[in-house]
Parts: sequence; C-alpha cells; structure tokens
Amino acid sequence: MVQWQQTQGRNDLPWQNTRDPYRVWLSEIMLQQTQVATVKDYFARFLDTFPDVAALAAGSQDAVLGLWSGLGYYSRARNLHRCAQQVVQVHGGAFPQDAETLSSLPGIGPSTAAAIASLCFSERVAILDANVKRVVTRVQGFDADVAVAANARALWAAASALLPTPAHAAKDMARYTQGMMDLGAMVCTPKKPLCNVCPVAGACAARKAGDPERYPVRSRKLKRSSQALWLLWAQSESGAVWLARRPIPGVWGGLYCLPLFDSEDALRQTLTPQAQQQLVCEPAFTHVLTHKDLHLHACRVPLKETTQLGEGRWVSALEWPGLGLPAPVRKLLERT
Repeated sequence: MVQWQQTQGRNDLPWQNTRDPYRVWLSEIMLQQTQVATVKDYFARFLDTFPDVAALAAGSQDAVLGLWSGLGYYSRARNLHRCAQQVVQVHGGAFPQDAETLSSLPGIGPSTAAAIASLCFSERVAILDANVKRVVTRVQGFDADVAVAANARALWAAASALLPTPAHAAKDMARYTQGMMDLGAMVCTPKKPLCNVCPVAGACAARKAGDPERYPVRSRKLKRSSQALWLLWAQSESGAVWLARRPIPGVWGGLYCLPLFDSEDALRQTLTPQAQQQLVCEPAFTHVLTHKDLHLHACRVPLKETTQLGEGRWVSALEWPGLGLPAPVRKLLERT
C-alpha cells in the first residue's frame, strides 16, 4: 500500500505533502460529503483569509460562514470555528497529537481524528471514512451490517489489524493512511471497481467471491423527503435586501437567509395590502440536500428600507455578498 501510494496515488492535492495539522484538519472537514474538485477552491480561499488556527479562532462566525457559503453542511463551519477557538484557548494554539484527544474537539469524529494523528504525527491508528470502509469490508469480506454499532466496532478492529507494524509506523503511517483513502477514491469505487489494477486484489475476499459491489453491507438507509418553501425576496431601490439569521438547528442554521414560509398565504400575511399587489412569485425551483429536496418559490417585492418585516434587518448590496448565505439564496441575489 505504501509503495503503491507513492507511485500511483494522489500526491498533488493542495493539502498533501504537509504535516501541518491545521491544513490537514481543514481539508478533512471540507472533504466530508464533498467532492475533491469542489473543495480545492474553497480550501485556497479559506487559507487566504485564515492562514492558521489562530487567525481562524480570532475571526467572526459570519466571516467563516461567508467563506463556507455554497459548500453545504454548515454545522461543519460552525464546529470548525469552535474547534479553532478551543485549540487556541485550551491547547495553546497547537493541535493535540493523538487521536483520542483530537476526537474530543468540536466537529472532529474518530475517523477525522485518526486522519490528523496518522498523517501529521504518525500515530498508529486506523481511519474509517466512507472510502476506507469500502476497502476494508471488501478486502476482509466483512459482510456484517455496518449500521449496527457492534459490527462497526468490529470493522474498526479489522481496519486496525491492517496497519503497518509498530516498527514501521513512524516511517509509513502517513503514506499508508493516504494510500487507503486514495485506493477507495480511485480504484475501489462504489460501482465498477478497477480490480484489475488494485494493489491488494490478490488478498481481496470480495474479488474472489466475484461480487465486490455488495460491500459494505448497510441495512439502515435514510429516506429522502421533500419540502416546499416560499422565500420573501424584499429589495429596496438601493439594492438592499431583508435578511434574517436562520435558527440552529434547522435548515441552513446560522446562515443569513431571505425569510422562509411554509405557504404563499403565510408569506403574504406579513405584507401590507399595497405590497401584496406588487408581489411577484417566480416558478418553483428545486434545491437538493443530502436527504431532502427543497422546492423553493422566490417571491419578489419592492419595499422601502423604512419597512420592518419582523426578525431580521436590511442588508446593503455591499454587505450581503460577504455573509454566509445558503447557495440558492446567493444565486438568486446575484441575479440582480
């Protein structure tokens, strides 16, 4: 695995070839549920503004969410900010060097903690993100339901058994960990894995059985749902828009957003009869979340900045681009 990663793995990503735990941590959080191609630009912009953990800890949550806008899963950004503050306040600005302590920080789960500890500090500890989980279950022929807690623990043990020996950990752990992630992303893919070029094909139980795509086995799957929402897009002559911060928890928690309503009637009730006459509701469009489809109706109305619409405030055309906004709201506002 170590040799394969060196010659065949990914070695040119912007967060590789470093043992800086800040950069590794930032990339690991961004890469959760997000494609590498998407993360690259966000990673670069984030580092331009927050080059180290102290800068991130000193920044405002609004600035963090503003840079994160469009990346999704915004609890990651809130936890990222909280984690940076805790690293500075509790650990003197230096990331802990072991997975156990790292996993006590906000937003850092066991696999992310293991990635930081192994990649940066050569700790002999296994990661088990989605890609690695797929590799391990296939190689080991692990057909127990990984959604069951006891089986998940057994899979961790199986992954740990594959680690480099203690004698080689200091030299090999970083490249081994990266190799496991690369193998899952590039070769041992969910569909049509490239078994003919896999460096561990000879030892793979799933390949021998002829059905690698059945792994990993997971019985519990979240069902998709849908929700219709109406957005009140109030805008003044100067280009200012009325925005309110979304509650936490909830859809787009912590972000600034156009006021949301469950129906057009509910939206209209917040406006005067004269404003209702000027209201124009556009055709619905769909915004896809991980397990929910949002059917959004944007309803535009021109209003004076002396108008108050309940919770929220008027935000100038110069200010709102720098705020943390949901991706569909940002796209709407950028049309003007």
